[in-house]
Amino acid sequence: MDKTSKKTLEEIIRVDHAGERGAIKIYEGQLLALKTFKQNVSLKRKIEEMKEHEREHYEYFDNEIKRRNIEPTKLLPLWDIMGVTLGFGTAMLGEKAAMLCTASVEEVIDGHYKDQTFKLGKDEKKLKEKIIKFREDELHHKDIAYDNGATKKGLYGLLDKAIKISSRIAITISEKV
Repeated sequence: MDKTSKKTLEEIIRVDHAGERGAIKIYEGQLLALKTFKQNVSLKRKIEEMKEHEREHYEYFDNEIKRRNIEPTKLLPLWDIMGVTLGFGTAMLGEKAAMLCTASVEEVIDGHYKDQTFKLGKDEKKLKEKIIKFREDELHHKDIAYDNGATKKGLYGLLDKAIKISSRIAITISEKV
């Protein structure tokens, strides 16, 4: 593919902008729980570090939204609330649930970013390189999550499925709206 269609390009940038912002909100919710109810300095430090990567990703896509004059998803306020709620809730459930939240989201994003690289034409080489780099960062976050207690055993398996289904729904909606 030599040229990326305008519609495809807008959908990719819109959804990635929303997704990276959503990741920041999830981490903000987790940090809120960790700063108020759950004292876990080690987990707090890991989440703050991953949040900084997400901020870098978000800023890139935020600049692309502005530079290319693309309308962000109209559901950003809803995604913000849901992200903070998911983050807060998983952190309140404990370290395993908080880390599973990261692992589950990153597993969805891995496939999502990979699919996007196939949709981008040669005319979007820089964007494609950024998405590949960001995908590597997300895979690193997934590894951190599993190294720090994420599990799908028992009821955590249901939490994993719920997070993945919710993430896929948010992706599909954010591409279009």
